[in-house]
Order: sequence, then C-alpha cells, then structure tokens
Amino acid sequence: MTSTKTLQQLIPGLTRKPRLMVVDDQTVMIRIMHEIFKEDFEVFMATSGKQALEMCLSQPPDIMLLDVMMPDMDGYEVCQILKSSSQYGEFPVIFVTAQNDTLDEVKAFELGAVDFINKPIKPVLVKARVRAHVTVKLQSDLLRSYAISDGLTGVPNRRYFDDQMQLQWRQGMREKRPLSVILIDIDFFKQYNDHYGHIAGDDALKSVAKALSDMAKRPLDSLCRYGGEEFVCLLPATDLKGAELIAQRMVDAVQTLAIEHSQSQVAKHLTVSAGIACVLPSHQFSAEDLLAAADKQLYSSKGQGRNRISCEMLS
Repeated sequence: MTSTKTLQQLIPGLTRKPRLMVVDDQTVMIRIMHEIFKEDFEVFMATSGKQALEMCLSQPPDIMLLDVMMPDMDGYEVCQILKSSSQYGEFPVIFVTAQNDTLDEVKAFELGAVDFINKPIKPVLVKARVRAHVTVKLQSDLLRSYAISDGLTGVPNRRYFDDQMQLQWRQGMREKRPLSVILIDIDFFKQYNDHYGHIAGDDALKSVAKALSDMAKRPLDSLCRYGGEEFVCLLPATDLKGAELIAQRMVDAVQTLAIEHSQSQVAKHLTVSAGIACVLPSHQFSAEDLLAAADKQLYSSKGQGRNRISCEMLS
C-alpha cells in the first residue's frame, strides 16, 4: 500500500511542489504521466530533447522522466549533455522506455541516470520510484541550503557567492556573455545600530535583504549577504545598462520600506548605496578584478553623497 502523505509532509522544510519534467515525443504518454503526478508535482512537459535542454536552463526540474527513443536526439544524448555541464544543475534522471535490453539499462546508469523503467508503465510502481528519488534529492537540497544561507537574513551567504562567482565567470568566458556585479551597503548602519539597538538592526537587515532579493528576479541572479551591512548581487548575462536598472530598483526598494533612521546624514529613513561593475569575462581580467571594480564604484557612490548608484564597464 502506497503512502497517502504528500511530499511536503514527508520532507520537513519543503514549502513548494517539486518540479517534474516529462520528456517524451508521444503526447499520450505525457498525458498519462501528468495524471499520475499532478497532485504531488508541478509537471512540465517537453516533446524533444532540444526543448528539454532549453527548458532546463530557464526552469530547472527537481527530477526528469526521460524517454530514450526520440527524433532529434535520443534520451542518452540528452542525459549525457545534462550530466556533463553544471549549467543545467543537479537533478535525478529516470529513463522510461520500451527498450528492455540489459545493455540499454547499463548504458543509462553509466551516463548518470538513477533508474530505468520499462514501458508499459505501472502507475503505482513508477510513482513510488519517482517519489523515492526526488525525496533524496530534495532532502539534499535542503541540507545544502542550510550550509549556504545566511542565518539572519535567509539569503545566500558569502561562501555561496564566491562559488557562484567562479562558476558564472567560467560560463561567461565559454559563452562570451557579460557578467555584472552590484555591491550594496546600508548607509550609516553603525549609527542605526547604536541608536535603535541591535535587535532593531537585525530586523532592518532582514527587511533590506528581502527588498533587495525581490529585485533579483531571474533564476540565475544571486543576491547574497556579503558581510555586516553589505550585500552583493551577481547578474549573469547582464550588460551594464541592465545592471544599472536593477541597482536603481534596489535603491528605490529600500527607500520604499521607509524604515526610520533619525541618525542618517542622507535622509530620515534607511537608504543604501550601490556600486556596479560589468565585464565580458576573458583572460584579460579576473573575477577578483570585477569585484574590485564594483567596490571602487560603491565608494564612489558614498563619496558623492550616498543613496545612489555608480557604475563602471571594464574594458
């Protein structure tokens, strides 16, 4: 007898439906899978390997059910691409196929699949196996999120930013796409803490972190706590103009909070200053050069009166 508990009940800390991608060129099979999993999962569908890879970049799944025989590229090729590139993320791949040769199954596991299910499928069995694999994946995600999250604000921490910076730098070099960084500092925060107390200071940090994070909306954008009252935002595939727009929205979002700050020399409420730097990653520069340029621009914003942005394009 299968469990009647939802995945949210089975995995403490899970606050959303997991994302399941079904990749099959037969629409009948896609409809069957949707019916089986719609209660537990947010189900995405792709009818070709190329479409599946494109969707994984914009909407990374938590688990994939992948057909082997498809017209443009077969499931083995799709799995090989997914497992050879970090840009697609880490998620379990289960092959679902009419092929039942032992060598096919061995090949699937060698490519990195976690399971191999034969058609015609048995709904109860396939549901149990998918739930088992996705539970392990989501529990691992939760443990990892605790390790890379700032304990106070809940946004990713400096360690996460450093890892992502190096990853996106390499990605930008391969794909020849710009990379932007925004450094944000809360204006006169020491005076805020001294006047209102550290409990109020912690509450302010939480509010500012959420306001800034809400402005970094794309899946690959990362708003992190850099240390103390500083935050940093990493913006892959974003040119200088795009980064300026996001930085200004962040400055405006903090102003909109209208958190009283009677000790500020800028305004009667809490404000932030931001420094922006953008570069096309290459061997001419390093990730450290980009961060140093953003830091320089942050000090420029402070020198010009704070509560503003300054920017630089490295070339």
